[in-house]
Amino acid sequence: MKIFFKKKYGQHLLKNLHIINNIIFLINPKHHHHFIEIGPGLGALTVPMTKYSKNISVIEIDKNFVNILKNNKILLHSNVDIILNNALSFNYLILMKKLKKRIRIFGSLPYNISTAVIFNLFNFLNNIKDMNFILQKEVANRLIANPGGKNYGCLSIMTQLFCRIKLLMEISPNSFFPIPKIISNMVCLRPHINNSYTLKNIYFLSKIVKQAFSMRRKILRNSLSNLFSIEELDYLGIDYKIRAENVSILEYCQLAKWLELNRKRI
Repeated sequence: MKIFFKKKYGQHLLKNLHIINNIIFLINPKHHHHFIEIGPGLGALTVPMTKYSKNISVIEIDKNFVNILKNNKILLHSNVDIILNNALSFNYLILMKKLKKRIRIFGSLPYNISTAVIFNLFNFLNNIKDMNFILQKEVANRLIANPGGKNYGCLSIMTQLFCRIKLLMEISPNSFFPIPKIISNMVCLRPHINNSYTLKNIYFLSKIVKQAFSMRRKILRNSLSNLFSIEELDYLGIDYKIRAENVSILEYCQLAKWLELNRKRI
């Protein structure tokens, strides 16, 4: 059987059985859990997952891969729901409402759309128990970055606002076919149950963060000058002489609340 890889989909399939078994162990599936897998490829993770759960739906954009999955006897016997669709535009609520319980999501995400997929899933967090993804190591480092570090930025702030993030395992390029040019990491994102970052509307936070990091070499007095005066920053207890990467998430939330209260029309 010939397999044609499409570069636009960023397809790199897991082939290392030891790594696959470790990934399954870290996901820790139980028979009563309901799973959605994004980008199953040819089922490297899907097939072994069926040993632990009979409640699996997979979303695959490549029609050829879908046809191969639909002819896999193990997946057919396990009643895996195989969906031909784009993970970036798929309405996950359709599955979530049907199952009536919080979903666990996993997958080896294409490197070119991994952050877009994660941001899209933030719209459904009330229905998600956790997300276990294989990502580019660089992206994983940005997800967990703390203030003051070179990787700290918009992705760190917006992700940590919604989820607790844990690095689980590093995966070498040789574990995939075709072999990618980068190292991967497996990460777990678990939505906050009691979120200390209380924001009613993230519009203002997103606006502030994007603007601050678009001029990350400038101090706040300059990068946010059209949004906050020096007096306002002083009143909020935020040093106007620091740069975007030195502002904590709580401080960004504080700025967002102030902006929402005082600049409704921005």
